[in-house]
Amino acid sequence: MTAELALIREVENSVAAASPSRRSEMLHKTVDLFCAALDEFAYDDLSIFDDVLIRLSADIELAARALLAKRLAPIAQAPPGTVRMLAFDDAIEVAGPVLTQSARLDDKTLVEIAKTKGQSHLLAISQRGALSDAVTDILIERGDRDVVLSTADNRGASISDVGFSVLVRRSEGDDMLAEIVGSRPEIPALLLTALIEQASQTVRAKLESSHPRAKAEVRRAVAEAADRVEARVRSTMIDYTAALASVEALRQSGRLDEHAIAAFAQAGDYPATIAGLAAMCDLPLEFVEQAMARDRSEALMVLAKAVGLSRSTAQEILSLRAKKGIIADAQIVERLARFERLRPATAQEIVQIFRARTTAKPAP
Repeated sequence: MTAELALIREVENSVAAASPSRRSEMLHKTVDLFCAALDEFAYDDLSIFDDVLIRLSADIELAARALLAKRLAPIAQAPPGTVRMLAFDDAIEVAGPVLTQSARLDDKTLVEIAKTKGQSHLLAISQRGALSDAVTDILIERGDRDVVLSTADNRGASISDVGFSVLVRRSEGDDMLAEIVGSRPEIPALLLTALIEQASQTVRAKLESSHPRAKAEVRRAVAEAADRVEARVRSTMIDYTAALASVEALRQSGRLDEHAIAAFAQAGDYPATIAGLAAMCDLPLEFVEQAMARDRSEALMVLAKAVGLSRSTAQEILSLRAKKGIIADAQIVERLARFERLRPATAQEIVQIFRARTTAKPAP
């Protein structure tokens, strides 16, 4: 090994005087040497190779850089500094192989590249064998349709609840993406319901036939659509005149907040609690009424979390529902546990989907 490292130092000393073509030749001979004795290098030896490869790569032609990237990309012990330099190359011919394959790139580096580089770089990242949700969140938000499709279709990619909510939003009107997103087994139930509600009949049929979990969600989506119609009827039966006036007065004075909602719920004022939540969430009255009236509380807890209500206020709302006989007292603790597990960003993304769904088209 001493002879090989002596040769590397000799190469390093001659870098400054070498022409680009000569550096390219020296570069590939150095890589040959590295690959031939890969398992024998200590960490310090690797840093010497890293330094030499980076210096040799300066100002060489694109084809030579691309070849270097292809050779180093599949090597788990590749010099990390060289791999990072290649990953940040503006030419996708150079960056692509390492972005797709190299185990040397950590999440911090991938996130930085995903935030700053173009769509071809994002597409390469989306094809990695494994991706954390810190990376996929950015790919899903910044990526074009090809990037989003590739990310959603990558079963080695971990997707956060926020990522799924963005995917559901971007799936509207895109049958291919909707089918891919709906087929992922880890998609949260509430988001699968939202996806199926906005999906075309073709996508619903495909999901129902090939994914057992989606079959139940299709039936649930149909039931919830019917519930929305029923909620519209109920809203004409409940007199909201006083409640809407109270809520509007609070809104005008800047006092429509958590304290107001908690006070309505504590007083047992069911119409005012619904009207207040609807105003705070910027959602139709009948949508919130449906969420309040259903035994399942996911949508209601999403609304509460999205507008920043505390656990105690969420408990007051659930207690009001229990008094109305909608849920049992014993279910309140379990519903609150769901509320606490929700992340505010996730809830806000889901409410955006609710708004888009209620404003873009009338309920079936």
